[in-house]
Amino acid sequence: MAKRTPSRRLSAELSPEIDWYLSERGYEKPTCTPLIRTPEPRNVKGAIFDPERVDQKIAALAKLKHTKGKWAGQPIIPTSVQVAYIIAPIFGWVAPDDDGQYVRIIREVYIDMPRKAAKTTLVSALSMLLGFADGEQGAEVILGAASRDQANQAYKPLEQLARSSTVLAEAGVTATKKEIVRTSDGSVVKAVSSRGDLAHGANVHGGLIDELHVHKSPDLLEAIESGTGARSQPLVIIITTADDGQTTSVYAMRRALIEKVASRVLKAPSMYGVVFAAEESDDPFSPVTWAKANPLYPVTPSPQFMKAAADKAKAGPTELASFLRLHLGIRAKQDARFIDLTRWDRNASMVVEADLAGRKAFGGLDLGSTSDLTALCWVFPDDERGGYDVLWRFWMPEAALGKLDARTQRNASGWVKAGLIVLTPGDVTDYEFIGAQIRKDLDAFAVQQIGYDPWNATQLSIDLAGEGAPMVEVRQGMRSMSPPLKECERLVLKGTASTPLLRHGGNQVARWMTDNLRVAMDAAGNVKPDKRTSMDKIDGWSALVTAMAMAMAREPEQPASAYEDHGLLIV
Repeated sequence: MAKRTPSRRLSAELSPEIDWYLSERGYEKPTCTPLIRTPEPRNVKGAIFDPERVDQKIAALAKLKHTKGKWAGQPIIPTSVQVAYIIAPIFGWVAPDDDGQYVRIIREVYIDMPRKAAKTTLVSALSMLLGFADGEQGAEVILGAASRDQANQAYKPLEQLARSSTVLAEAGVTATKKEIVRTSDGSVVKAVSSRGDLAHGANVHGGLIDELHVHKSPDLLEAIESGTGARSQPLVIIITTADDGQTTSVYAMRRALIEKVASRVLKAPSMYGVVFAAEESDDPFSPVTWAKANPLYPVTPSPQFMKAAADKAKAGPTELASFLRLHLGIRAKQDARFIDLTRWDRNASMVVEADLAGRKAFGGLDLGSTSDLTALCWVFPDDERGGYDVLWRFWMPEAALGKLDARTQRNASGWVKAGLIVLTPGDVTDYEFIGAQIRKDLDAFAVQQIGYDPWNATQLSIDLAGEGAPMVEVRQGMRSMSPPLKECERLVLKGTASTPLLRHGGNQVARWMTDNLRVAMDAAGNVKPDKRTSMDKIDGWSALVTAMAMAMAREPEQPASAYEDHGLLIV
Protein backbone atom coordinates (compact mmCIF):
# COMPACT_ATOMS: atom_id res chain seq x y z
CA MET A 1 0.00 0.00 0.00
CA ALA A 2 1.14 3.50 -0.75
CA LYS A 3 2.92 5.47 1.93
CA ARG A 4 1.17 8.70 2.88
CA THR A 5 2.37 11.92 4.44
CA PRO A 6 1.88 14.17 6.32
CA SER A 7 0.28 12.96 9.54
CA ARG A 8 -3.38 13.39 10.26
CA ARG A 9 -2.64 15.73 13.21
CA LEU A 10 -0.69 18.23 11.09
CA SER A 11 -2.88 18.10 8.00
CA ALA A 12 -6.22 18.59 9.76
CA GLU A 13 -5.42 21.81 11.61
CA LEU A 14 -7.91 24.58 10.78
CA SER A 15 -6.99 28.24 10.65
CA PRO A 16 -8.32 30.63 13.34
CA GLU A 17 -10.48 32.22 10.66
CA ILE A 18 -12.28 28.96 9.82
CA ASP A 19 -12.62 28.11 13.51
CA TRP A 20 -14.18 31.53 14.09
CA TYR A 21 -16.56 31.11 11.16
CA LEU A 22 -17.79 27.72 12.34
CA SER A 23 -18.40 29.09 15.84
CA GLU A 24 -20.12 32.30 14.66
CA ARG A 25 -22.42 30.44 12.24
CA GLY A 26 -23.37 27.76 14.76
CA TYR A 27 -21.59 24.78 13.21
CA GLU A 28 -20.30 22.03 15.46
CA LYS A 29 -16.62 21.31 15.23
CA PRO A 30 -16.10 18.43 12.74
CA THR A 31 -15.35 15.04 14.25
CA CYS A 32 -14.05 13.62 10.95
CA THR A 33 -10.81 15.24 9.85
CA PRO A 34 -8.83 14.72 6.62
CA LEU A 35 -5.85 12.41 6.55
CA ILE A 36 -4.12 14.89 4.23
CA ARG A 37 -4.84 18.61 3.93
CA THR A 38 -2.90 21.43 2.32
CA PRO A 39 -2.41 24.73 4.17
CA GLU A 40 -4.96 27.51 3.86
CA PRO A 41 -3.56 30.49 1.89
CA ARG A 42 -3.65 32.90 4.82
CA ASN A 43 -0.03 34.02 4.30
CA VAL A 44 -0.57 35.30 0.77
CA LYS A 45 0.07 39.04 0.51
CA GLY A 46 -3.17 40.92 1.15
CA ALA A 47 -5.11 37.75 1.96
CA ILE A 48 -8.29 38.08 3.99
CA PHE A 49 -11.03 35.65 4.92
CA ASP A 50 -14.38 36.96 3.69
CA PRO A 51 -17.22 35.27 5.62
CA GLU A 52 -19.90 36.91 3.46
CA ARG A 53 -18.65 35.06 0.38
CA VAL A 54 -18.98 31.79 2.22
CA ASP A 55 -22.46 32.79 3.43
CA GLN A 56 -23.47 33.53 -0.16
CA LYS A 57 -22.37 30.10 -1.41
CA ILE A 58 -24.11 28.25 1.41
CA ALA A 59 -27.30 30.26 0.82
CA ALA A 60 -27.14 29.45 -2.89
CA LEU A 61 -26.77 25.75 -2.11
CA ALA A 62 -29.87 25.86 0.07
CA LYS A 63 -31.88 26.98 -2.97
CA LEU A 64 -31.00 23.73 -4.70
CA LYS A 65 -32.66 20.44 -3.78
CA HIS A 66 -31.60 16.83 -3.53
CA THR A 67 -33.02 14.77 -6.40
CA LYS A 68 -32.58 11.18 -5.16
CA GLY A 69 -33.02 8.95 -2.13
CA LYS A 70 -34.59 9.78 1.18
CA TRP A 71 -33.44 13.42 0.91
CA ALA A 72 -35.15 14.02 -2.44
CA GLY A 73 -36.89 17.39 -2.44
CA GLN A 74 -34.98 18.69 0.58
CA PRO A 75 -32.60 21.67 0.28
CA ILE A 76 -28.87 20.96 0.02
CA ILE A 77 -27.46 22.02 3.39
CA PRO A 78 -23.71 21.38 3.79
CA THR A 79 -22.50 19.68 6.95
CA SER A 80 -19.92 21.19 9.28
CA VAL A 81 -17.14 19.02 7.81
CA GLN A 82 -18.02 20.16 4.27
CA VAL A 83 -18.04 23.79 5.36
CA ALA A 84 -14.82 23.53 7.37
CA TYR A 85 -12.69 21.62 4.89
CA ILE A 86 -14.20 22.41 1.47
CA ILE A 87 -16.56 25.35 1.11
CA ALA A 88 -15.12 27.90 3.54
CA PRO A 89 -11.43 27.55 2.56
CA ILE A 90 -12.14 27.53 -1.18
CA PHE A 91 -14.59 30.41 -1.35
CA GLY A 92 -13.61 32.42 1.74
CA TRP A 93 -9.94 33.22 1.12
CA VAL A 94 -9.46 36.21 -1.21
CA ALA A 95 -6.71 38.68 -2.10
CA PRO A 96 -6.49 41.74 -4.37
CA ASP A 97 -5.58 41.15 -8.01
CA ASP A 98 -3.62 43.54 -10.23
CA ASP A 99 -6.70 45.75 -10.55
CA GLY A 100 -7.25 45.87 -6.81
CA GLN A 101 -10.32 43.64 -6.96
CA TYR A 102 -10.60 40.91 -4.32
CA VAL A 103 -10.67 37.52 -6.00
CA ARG A 104 -10.33 33.92 -4.85
CA ILE A 105 -6.81 32.80 -4.01
CA ILE A 106 -7.50 29.10 -4.47
CA ARG A 107 -7.75 28.12 -8.14
CA GLU A 108 -7.06 24.37 -8.10
CA VAL A 109 -8.84 22.00 -5.70
CA TYR A 110 -8.35 18.29 -5.06
CA ILE A 111 -10.98 16.36 -3.05
CA ASP A 112 -10.31 12.67 -2.44
CA MET A 113 -12.84 10.67 -0.44
CA PRO A 114 -14.40 7.18 -0.30
CA ARG A 115 -17.59 6.21 -2.07
CA LYS A 116 -21.01 7.02 -0.63
CA ALA A 117 -19.73 10.41 0.56
CA ALA A 118 -22.26 12.31 -1.57
CA LYS A 119 -19.68 13.13 -4.25
CA THR A 120 -22.36 13.21 -6.96
CA THR A 121 -24.37 15.79 -5.02
CA LEU A 122 -21.21 17.81 -4.35
CA VAL A 123 -20.16 17.81 -8.03
CA SER A 124 -23.63 18.83 -9.17
CA ALA A 125 -24.00 21.58 -6.57
CA LEU A 126 -20.54 23.06 -7.21
CA SER A 127 -21.21 23.04 -10.96
CA MET A 128 -24.39 25.08 -10.45
CA LEU A 129 -22.62 27.47 -8.07
CA LEU A 130 -19.83 28.19 -10.52
CA GLY A 131 -22.17 28.44 -13.47
CA PHE A 132 -24.97 30.57 -12.09
CA ALA A 133 -24.13 31.86 -8.58
CA ASP A 134 -20.53 33.05 -8.80
CA GLY A 135 -21.05 36.54 -10.17
CA GLU A 136 -19.45 35.59 -13.49
CA GLN A 137 -21.11 36.73 -16.71
CA GLY A 138 -21.00 34.21 -19.53
CA ALA A 139 -19.52 31.57 -17.24
CA GLU A 140 -18.40 28.37 -18.94
CA VAL A 141 -18.34 25.38 -16.58
CA ILE A 142 -17.00 22.05 -17.82
CA LEU A 143 -17.44 18.67 -16.15
CA GLY A 144 -14.65 16.45 -17.46
CA ALA A 145 -15.10 12.68 -17.52
CA ALA A 146 -12.81 9.85 -18.62
CA SER A 147 -15.16 8.45 -21.26
CA ARG A 148 -18.29 9.30 -23.19
CA ASP A 149 -20.33 6.94 -21.05
CA GLN A 150 -18.96 8.42 -17.82
CA ALA A 151 -19.70 11.92 -19.13
CA ASN A 152 -23.30 10.93 -19.80
CA GLN A 153 -23.61 9.41 -16.32
CA ALA A 154 -22.04 12.47 -14.71
CA TYR A 155 -24.29 14.88 -16.60
CA LYS A 156 -27.59 13.22 -15.65
CA PRO A 157 -27.51 14.43 -12.00
CA LEU A 158 -26.70 17.97 -13.23
CA GLU A 159 -29.66 17.89 -15.58
CA GLN A 160 -31.98 16.54 -12.87
CA LEU A 161 -30.80 19.18 -10.41
CA ALA A 162 -31.36 21.97 -12.93
CA ARG A 163 -34.80 20.73 -13.96
CA SER A 164 -35.92 20.39 -10.33
CA SER A 165 -34.90 23.94 -9.33
CA THR A 166 -37.57 26.63 -9.51
CA VAL A 167 -34.93 29.23 -8.60
CA LEU A 168 -32.83 28.32 -11.64
CA ALA A 169 -35.94 28.30 -13.83
CA GLU A 170 -36.89 31.78 -12.62
CA ALA A 171 -33.37 32.93 -13.47
CA GLY A 172 -33.82 31.75 -17.06
CA VAL A 173 -31.74 28.60 -16.71
CA THR A 174 -32.86 25.75 -18.95
CA ALA A 175 -31.57 22.19 -19.27
CA THR A 176 -31.30 20.16 -22.48
CA LYS A 177 -29.90 16.67 -22.97
CA LYS A 178 -26.43 18.13 -23.56
CA GLU A 179 -26.06 21.37 -21.59
CA ILE A 180 -27.54 23.72 -19.02
CA VAL A 181 -27.75 27.34 -20.17
CA ARG A 182 -28.75 30.74 -18.76
CA THR A 183 -30.21 32.58 -21.73
CA SER A 184 -29.59 36.10 -20.42
CA ASP A 185 -25.78 35.88 -20.69
CA GLY A 186 -25.02 32.48 -22.19
CA SER A 187 -23.55 30.96 -19.02
CA VAL A 188 -23.33 27.22 -19.61
CA VAL A 189 -22.64 23.99 -17.72
CA LYS A 190 -21.88 20.83 -19.73
CA ALA A 191 -20.02 17.52 -19.57
CA VAL A 192 -17.22 16.49 -21.95
CA SER A 193 -15.04 13.39 -22.23
CA SER A 194 -12.08 14.51 -24.33
CA ARG A 195 -10.00 17.49 -25.33
CA GLY A 196 -11.78 17.42 -28.70
CA ASP A 197 -15.16 17.90 -26.99
CA LEU A 198 -14.06 21.33 -25.74
CA ALA A 199 -15.06 24.20 -27.95
CA HIS A 200 -12.10 25.75 -29.78
CA GLY A 201 -10.69 28.48 -27.57
CA ALA A 202 -12.81 27.46 -24.58
CA ASN A 203 -12.96 30.22 -21.95
CA VAL A 204 -13.35 28.12 -18.82
CA HIS A 205 -14.54 29.71 -15.57
CA GLY A 206 -15.10 26.43 -13.76
CA GLY A 207 -13.86 22.91 -14.34
CA LEU A 208 -14.79 19.77 -12.45
CA ILE A 209 -12.89 16.53 -13.07
CA ASP A 210 -14.93 13.50 -12.11
CA GLU A 211 -13.16 10.38 -10.73
CA LEU A 212 -9.56 11.20 -11.66
CA HIS A 213 -8.45 7.65 -10.85
CA VAL A 214 -10.05 6.31 -14.06
CA HIS A 215 -8.47 8.95 -16.34
CA LYS A 216 -5.67 7.32 -18.34
CA SER A 217 -4.45 10.57 -19.89
CA PRO A 218 -4.01 14.07 -18.43
CA ASP A 219 -5.09 15.64 -21.74
CA LEU A 220 -8.57 16.67 -20.64
CA LEU A 221 -7.45 17.99 -17.26
CA GLU A 222 -4.65 19.99 -18.87
CA ALA A 223 -7.01 21.37 -21.53
CA ILE A 224 -9.50 22.54 -18.91
CA GLU A 225 -6.78 24.06 -16.72
CA SER A 226 -5.17 25.85 -19.66
CA GLY A 227 -8.56 27.24 -20.73
CA THR A 228 -8.97 29.31 -17.56
CA GLY A 229 -6.40 31.98 -18.36
CA ALA A 230 -8.84 34.72 -19.34
CA ARG A 231 -10.98 34.52 -16.19
CA SER A 232 -10.41 36.64 -13.08
CA GLN A 233 -11.04 33.88 -10.52
CA PRO A 234 -11.37 30.51 -12.26
CA LEU A 235 -11.70 27.32 -10.25
CA VAL A 236 -10.83 23.76 -11.29
CA ILE A 237 -11.98 21.05 -8.88
CA ILE A 238 -10.96 17.39 -8.95
CA ILE A 239 -13.25 15.05 -7.03
CA THR A 240 -12.16 11.42 -6.92
CA THR A 241 -11.93 8.10 -5.13
CA ALA A 242 -8.53 6.57 -4.35
CA ASP A 243 -6.78 4.43 -6.95
CA ASP A 244 -5.09 1.07 -6.43
CA GLY A 245 -1.60 2.41 -5.87
CA GLN A 246 -0.31 2.91 -9.40
CA THR A 247 2.92 4.86 -9.65
CA THR A 248 2.72 6.69 -13.00
CA SER A 249 -1.01 7.32 -13.44
CA VAL A 250 -2.67 10.73 -13.75
CA TYR A 251 -4.11 10.19 -10.29
CA ALA A 252 -0.73 9.26 -8.79
CA MET A 253 0.94 12.40 -10.14
CA ARG A 254 -1.71 14.77 -8.80
CA ARG A 255 -1.95 12.94 -5.47
CA ALA A 256 1.84 13.17 -5.05
CA LEU A 257 1.70 16.90 -5.78
CA ILE A 258 -0.98 17.44 -3.13
CA GLU A 259 1.05 15.48 -0.58
CA LYS A 260 4.08 17.68 -1.26
CA VAL A 261 2.03 20.82 -0.73
CA ALA A 262 0.44 19.39 2.41
CA SER A 263 3.83 18.51 3.91
CA ARG A 264 5.19 22.01 3.09
CA VAL A 265 7.81 20.58 0.74
CA LEU A 266 6.24 22.67 -2.01
CA LYS A 267 4.54 26.06 -1.66
CA ALA A 268 1.48 26.50 -3.88
CA PRO A 269 -1.09 28.79 -2.20
CA SER A 270 -3.45 28.63 -5.20
CA MET A 271 -3.69 24.85 -4.76
CA TYR A 272 -5.83 23.26 -2.08
CA GLY A 273 -6.51 19.61 -1.35
CA VAL A 274 -8.11 17.30 1.19
CA VAL A 275 -7.91 13.51 1.38
CA PHE A 276 -10.38 11.71 3.62
CA ALA A 277 -9.06 8.24 4.39
CA ALA A 278 -8.22 5.81 7.16
CA GLU A 279 -4.62 5.05 8.07
CA GLU A 280 -3.06 1.73 7.13
CA SER A 281 -2.59 0.84 10.81
CA ASP A 282 -6.31 1.27 11.55
CA ASP A 283 -8.56 -1.75 12.04
CA PRO A 284 -10.56 -1.82 8.79
CA PHE A 285 -13.49 -3.60 10.45
CA SER A 286 -13.97 -1.12 13.28
CA PRO A 287 -16.78 1.48 13.15
CA VAL A 288 -14.26 3.93 14.61
CA THR A 289 -12.17 3.54 11.44
CA TRP A 290 -15.24 3.92 9.24
CA ALA A 291 -16.00 7.24 10.93
CA LYS A 292 -12.41 8.45 10.44
CA ALA A 293 -12.46 7.80 6.70
CA ASN A 294 -15.98 8.85 5.75
CA PRO A 295 -16.79 12.54 6.37
CA LEU A 296 -20.59 12.05 6.34
CA TYR A 297 -20.72 8.80 8.34
CA PRO A 298 -23.10 7.59 9.83
CA VAL A 299 -25.57 9.45 7.57
CA THR A 300 -23.89 8.20 4.41
CA PRO A 301 -22.61 5.59 4.23
CA SER A 302 -24.77 4.07 6.94
CA PRO A 303 -23.41 1.66 9.58
CA GLN A 304 -25.50 -1.10 8.00
CA PHE A 305 -23.95 -0.48 4.58
CA MET A 306 -20.42 -0.45 5.97
CA LYS A 307 -20.95 -3.62 7.99
CA ALA A 308 -22.22 -5.47 4.91
CA ALA A 309 -19.25 -4.22 2.86
CA ALA A 310 -16.81 -5.15 5.65
CA ASP A 311 -18.27 -8.67 5.95
CA LYS A 312 -17.80 -9.14 2.20
CA ALA A 313 -14.19 -7.91 2.52
CA LYS A 314 -13.38 -10.85 4.80
CA ALA A 315 -13.83 -13.28 1.91
CA GLY A 316 -10.30 -12.81 0.55
CA PRO A 317 -7.44 -10.41 -0.24
CA THR A 318 -9.03 -9.06 -3.42
CA GLU A 319 -12.28 -8.26 -1.64
CA LEU A 320 -10.38 -6.69 1.26
CA ALA A 321 -8.31 -4.50 -1.05
CA SER A 322 -11.45 -3.31 -2.80
CA PHE A 323 -13.03 -2.44 0.55
CA LEU A 324 -9.92 -0.56 1.69
CA ARG A 325 -9.79 1.50 -1.49
CA LEU A 326 -13.46 2.22 -2.10
CA HIS A 327 -14.72 2.63 1.46
CA LEU A 328 -11.68 3.62 3.52
CA GLY A 329 -9.71 5.62 0.94
CA ILE A 330 -6.59 3.44 1.25
CA ARG A 331 -4.63 2.93 -1.95
CA ALA A 332 -4.54 -0.85 -1.68
CA LYS A 333 -2.15 -2.32 -4.24
CA GLN A 334 -3.46 -5.86 -3.86
CA ASP A 335 -6.73 -4.97 -5.57
CA ALA A 336 -5.91 -6.58 -8.90
CA ARG A 337 -2.19 -6.26 -9.56
CA PHE A 338 -0.65 -9.58 -10.53
CA ILE A 339 3.01 -8.79 -9.86
CA ASP A 340 4.19 -6.81 -6.84
CA LEU A 341 6.58 -4.05 -7.95
CA THR A 342 8.83 -4.42 -4.92
CA ARG A 343 9.41 -8.07 -5.73
CA TRP A 344 9.79 -7.22 -9.41
CA ASP A 345 12.48 -4.63 -8.63
CA ARG A 346 14.55 -7.00 -6.52
CA ASN A 347 14.90 -9.33 -9.54
CA ALA A 348 16.37 -6.60 -11.76
CA SER A 349 20.06 -7.62 -11.71
CA MET A 350 22.31 -6.66 -14.64
CA VAL A 351 21.47 -7.79 -18.15
CA VAL A 352 24.24 -6.82 -20.60
CA GLU A 353 23.27 -7.52 -24.19
CA ALA A 354 26.85 -8.12 -25.30
CA ASP A 355 27.15 -10.94 -22.76
CA LEU A 356 24.14 -12.70 -24.26
CA ALA A 357 25.81 -13.29 -27.62
CA GLY A 358 25.75 -16.94 -28.64
CA ARG A 359 23.39 -18.04 -25.87
CA LYS A 360 20.24 -20.04 -26.49
CA ALA A 361 17.26 -17.69 -26.79
CA PHE A 362 13.49 -17.99 -27.09
CA GLY A 363 11.60 -15.04 -28.51
CA GLY A 364 8.07 -13.71 -28.05
CA LEU A 365 6.65 -11.23 -30.55
CA ASP A 366 3.60 -9.06 -29.78
CA LEU A 367 2.80 -7.09 -32.93
CA GLY A 368 -0.45 -5.48 -31.74
CA SER A 369 -1.78 -2.36 -33.45
CA THR A 370 0.23 -0.69 -36.21
CA SER A 371 -0.33 2.68 -34.50
CA ASP A 372 0.91 1.71 -31.05
CA LEU A 373 3.63 -0.21 -29.21
CA THR A 374 5.13 -3.40 -30.58
CA ALA A 375 7.19 -5.66 -28.32
CA LEU A 376 9.79 -8.38 -28.79
CA CYS A 377 11.07 -10.28 -25.77
CA TRP A 378 14.06 -12.61 -25.68
CA VAL A 379 14.30 -15.12 -22.83
CA PHE A 380 17.71 -16.74 -22.16
CA PRO A 381 17.59 -19.82 -19.90
CA ASP A 382 20.49 -20.19 -17.48
CA ASP A 383 20.68 -23.77 -16.25
CA GLU A 384 23.84 -23.06 -14.24
CA ARG A 385 22.61 -20.15 -12.09
CA GLY A 386 18.94 -20.97 -12.47
CA GLY A 387 16.27 -18.70 -13.85
CA TYR A 388 16.37 -16.56 -16.96
CA ASP A 389 17.88 -13.40 -18.40
CA VAL A 390 15.29 -11.27 -20.21
CA LEU A 391 15.83 -8.69 -22.94
CA TRP A 392 13.05 -6.53 -24.41
CA ARG A 393 12.84 -4.48 -27.57
CA PHE A 394 10.02 -1.96 -28.10
CA TRP A 395 8.99 0.01 -31.18
CA MET A 396 6.30 2.58 -31.91
CA PRO A 397 5.52 5.13 -34.65
CA GLU A 398 6.93 8.57 -33.91
CA ALA A 399 3.46 10.13 -34.32
CA ALA A 400 2.20 8.13 -31.31
CA LEU A 401 4.86 9.37 -28.90
CA GLY A 402 2.80 12.37 -27.75
CA LYS A 403 -0.07 10.18 -26.61
CA LEU A 404 2.21 7.75 -24.80
CA ASP A 405 4.00 10.69 -23.17
CA ALA A 406 0.65 11.93 -21.85
CA ARG A 407 -0.26 8.50 -20.47
CA THR A 408 3.12 8.04 -18.76
CA GLN A 409 3.52 11.55 -17.32
CA ARG A 410 6.22 12.39 -19.93
CA ASN A 411 8.30 9.30 -19.16
CA ALA A 412 7.98 7.91 -22.70
CA SER A 413 10.28 10.56 -24.21
CA GLY A 414 12.89 9.59 -21.64
CA TRP A 415 12.53 5.94 -22.59
CA VAL A 416 13.11 6.86 -26.23
CA LYS A 417 16.24 8.85 -25.34
CA ALA A 418 17.51 5.90 -23.28
CA GLY A 419 17.05 3.59 -26.28
CA LEU A 420 14.36 1.51 -24.60
CA ILE A 421 11.82 2.40 -27.31
CA VAL A 422 12.76 2.80 -30.99
CA LEU A 423 10.61 5.23 -32.98
CA THR A 424 9.72 4.34 -36.54
CA PRO A 425 8.91 7.12 -39.03
CA GLY A 426 5.34 8.18 -39.69
CA ASP A 427 1.93 7.34 -38.26
CA VAL A 428 2.15 3.54 -38.27
CA THR A 429 4.77 1.06 -37.14
CA ASP A 430 7.31 0.32 -39.85
CA TYR A 431 7.77 -3.44 -39.69
CA GLU A 432 10.96 -3.20 -41.74
CA PHE A 433 12.65 -1.79 -38.63
CA ILE A 434 11.43 -4.72 -36.57
CA GLY A 435 12.36 -7.26 -39.20
CA ALA A 436 15.87 -5.83 -39.54
CA GLN A 437 16.42 -6.07 -35.76
CA ILE A 438 15.10 -9.64 -35.58
CA ARG A 439 17.49 -10.67 -38.36
CA LYS A 440 20.40 -9.13 -36.42
CA ASP A 441 19.28 -11.00 -33.30
CA LEU A 442 19.10 -14.26 -35.23
CA ASP A 443 22.78 -13.81 -36.06
CA ALA A 444 23.75 -12.70 -32.53
CA PHE A 445 21.87 -15.27 -30.43
CA ALA A 446 21.35 -19.01 -30.70
CA VAL A 447 17.65 -18.51 -31.37
CA GLN A 448 15.63 -21.68 -30.83
CA GLN A 449 12.11 -20.39 -31.49
CA ILE A 450 10.19 -17.14 -31.95
CA GLY A 451 6.58 -17.33 -30.82
CA TYR A 452 3.80 -15.16 -32.17
CA ASP A 453 0.02 -14.98 -31.96
CA PRO A 454 -1.46 -16.44 -35.19
CA TRP A 455 -4.52 -14.19 -34.82
CA ASN A 456 -2.26 -11.15 -35.20
CA ALA A 457 -0.03 -12.63 -37.86
CA THR A 458 1.41 -10.10 -40.31
CA GLN A 459 3.46 -10.21 -43.46
CA LEU A 460 6.51 -9.86 -41.23
CA SER A 461 5.81 -13.23 -39.58
CA ILE A 462 5.30 -14.85 -42.96
CA ASP A 463 8.49 -13.32 -44.40
CA LEU A 464 10.61 -14.39 -41.42
CA ALA A 465 9.26 -17.96 -41.60
CA GLY A 466 10.01 -18.00 -45.34
CA GLU A 467 13.60 -17.00 -44.60
CA GLY A 468 14.00 -19.95 -42.25
CA ALA A 469 13.46 -18.19 -38.94
CA PRO A 470 12.05 -20.66 -36.35
CA MET A 471 8.61 -19.00 -36.13
CA VAL A 472 6.08 -20.83 -33.92
CA GLU A 473 2.39 -20.12 -33.47
CA VAL A 474 1.48 -19.60 -29.80
CA ARG A 475 -2.20 -19.07 -29.16
CA GLN A 476 -3.13 -16.60 -26.42
CA GLY A 477 -5.77 -18.68 -24.61
CA MET A 478 -5.84 -19.82 -21.00
CA ARG A 479 -4.34 -23.24 -21.77
CA SER A 480 -1.30 -21.75 -23.50
CA MET A 481 -0.75 -18.68 -21.36
CA SER A 482 -1.44 -19.84 -17.80
CA PRO A 483 1.63 -22.08 -17.20
CA PRO A 484 4.22 -19.54 -18.46
CA LEU A 485 2.52 -16.62 -16.71
CA LYS A 486 2.43 -18.52 -13.43
CA GLU A 487 6.06 -19.50 -13.95
CA CYS A 488 6.97 -15.80 -14.32
CA GLU A 489 5.08 -15.10 -11.11
CA ARG A 490 6.86 -17.95 -9.32
CA LEU A 491 10.27 -16.73 -10.41
CA VAL A 492 9.54 -13.16 -9.28
CA LEU A 493 8.27 -14.36 -5.90
CA LYS A 494 11.18 -16.75 -5.31
CA GLY A 495 13.90 -14.45 -6.61
CA THR A 496 15.86 -12.20 -4.28
CA ALA A 497 18.20 -9.25 -4.76
CA SER A 498 21.18 -11.58 -4.23
CA THR A 499 19.70 -14.45 -6.27
CA PRO A 500 17.33 -12.98 -8.88
CA LEU A 501 15.57 -15.53 -11.06
CA LEU A 502 13.81 -13.39 -13.68
CA ARG A 503 16.65 -10.98 -14.43
CA HIS A 504 15.13 -8.09 -16.41
CA GLY A 505 17.80 -5.43 -16.08
CA GLY A 506 15.43 -2.88 -14.57
CA ASN A 507 13.91 -2.04 -17.96
CA GLN A 508 11.67 0.96 -17.19
CA VAL A 509 9.17 0.28 -19.99
CA ALA A 510 8.72 -3.28 -18.75
CA ARG A 511 8.37 -1.99 -15.18
CA TRP A 512 5.58 0.39 -16.26
CA MET A 513 3.82 -2.51 -17.98
CA THR A 514 4.26 -4.66 -14.86
CA ASP A 515 2.48 -1.95 -12.88
CA ASN A 516 -0.29 -2.01 -15.51
CA LEU A 517 -0.65 -5.79 -15.70
CA ARG A 518 -4.00 -7.31 -14.80
CA VAL A 519 -5.01 -10.89 -15.53
CA ALA A 520 -8.13 -12.79 -16.48
CA MET A 521 -8.88 -15.94 -14.47
CA ASP A 522 -11.19 -18.84 -15.22
CA ALA A 523 -13.05 -21.07 -12.76
CA ALA A 524 -10.12 -23.49 -12.60
CA GLY A 525 -7.68 -20.79 -11.56
CA ASN A 526 -5.93 -20.52 -14.93
CA VAL A 527 -4.72 -17.01 -15.78
CA LYS A 528 -3.60 -15.00 -18.79
CA PRO A 529 -2.65 -11.35 -19.39
CA ASP A 530 -5.80 -9.31 -19.91
CA LYS A 531 -5.37 -6.23 -22.10
CA ARG A 532 -9.01 -5.29 -21.57
CA THR A 533 -8.78 -4.79 -17.79
CA SER A 534 -5.11 -3.81 -17.52
CA MET A 535 -4.46 -0.20 -16.59
CA ASP A 536 -2.53 0.54 -19.80
CA LYS A 537 -0.19 -1.18 -22.24
CA ILE A 538 1.12 -4.67 -21.36
CA ASP A 539 2.63 -5.67 -24.73
CA GLY A 540 5.96 -6.44 -23.06
CA TRP A 541 4.28 -8.97 -20.81
CA SER A 542 2.42 -10.62 -23.68
CA ALA A 543 5.78 -11.01 -25.43
CA LEU A 544 7.47 -12.32 -22.26
CA VAL A 545 4.80 -14.94 -21.57
CA THR A 546 4.86 -16.09 -25.21
CA ALA A 547 8.65 -16.52 -25.04
CA MET A 548 8.45 -18.25 -21.66
CA ALA A 549 5.91 -20.75 -23.02
CA MET A 550 8.55 -22.12 -25.39
CA ALA A 551 11.46 -21.79 -22.98
CA MET A 552 9.64 -23.96 -20.44
CA ALA A 553 9.24 -26.74 -23.01
CA ARG A 554 12.97 -26.87 -23.83
CA GLU A 555 15.31 -29.68 -22.91
CA PRO A 556 17.66 -28.46 -20.12
CA GLU A 557 21.34 -28.31 -20.97
CA GLN A 558 23.07 -31.57 -20.10
CA PRO A 559 26.64 -31.43 -18.78
CA ALA A 560 29.15 -32.75 -21.28
CA SER A 561 30.27 -36.37 -20.80
CA ALA A 562 33.75 -36.91 -19.39
CA TYR A 563 34.32 -39.47 -22.15
CA GLU A 564 33.46 -36.92 -24.78
CA ASP A 565 35.79 -34.42 -23.13
CA HIS A 566 38.75 -36.80 -23.36
CA GLY A 567 37.94 -38.44 -26.64
CA LEU A 568 37.79 -41.92 -25.05
CA LEU A 569 36.12 -44.74 -26.90
CA ILE A 570 34.83 -47.95 -25.26
CA VAL A 571 35.08 -51.06 -27.36
